[in-house]
Amino acid sequence: MSVQEQLVTVEAFEIFITRPDNRDRRFELIDGEIVEKMPTEEHGVITGNIYFAIRLHVNVSGLGRVAVEVRHRMPGDSYNDRLPDVAYYADASRPIVKQGPVPQMPDLVVEVKSPHDTYKEMRDKAAYYLANGARLVWLVYPEKRIITVLSQEAEDLLAENDTLTGGDVLPGFAVTVSEMLKV
Repeated sequence: MSVQEQLVTVEAFEIFITRPDNRDRRFELIDGEIVEKMPTEEHGVITGNIYFAIRLHVNVSGLGRVAVEVRHRMPGDSYNDRLPDVAYYADASRPIVKQGPVPQMPDLVVEVKSPHDTYKEMRDKAAYYLANGARLVWLVYPEKRIITVLSQEAEDLLAENDTLTGGDVLPGFAVTVSEMLKV
């Protein structure tokens, strides 16, 4: 849901999100437009499933770091401050950002479609992440019971009985789509 019509810079966005009436709300800046994230319970459960599966794999394998709803902003990009649902970073030695957005894209980005998201918006988000350094994007569509896996080289559509893997980005990760979509 858009909350402003004019192009907004990241500097104005920072002021907007720190206003007292916005502190408990979630916003993204997408191509200069402030968009409020309005997840449902279904969205939260599925996001949690995905986070938990990746976190469990990271704990066992000793790979990387995973987070939920962490802001990301590419240096030099004045009109985007993105908030992916789940972010995985292969390099766990990178210092944790304690204030403001992470100045790079995660290696793996997960976006779970909420009822207000359009399919075009989901595809546009994936394109933005991949163009700015993400190596793998999972677009999760609860109502269709599918996950689209995108990289620079390929695009795969996975149905409920298929296995979602992390490829070279998250080696050894494998979970059925139905497990990720369980509510």
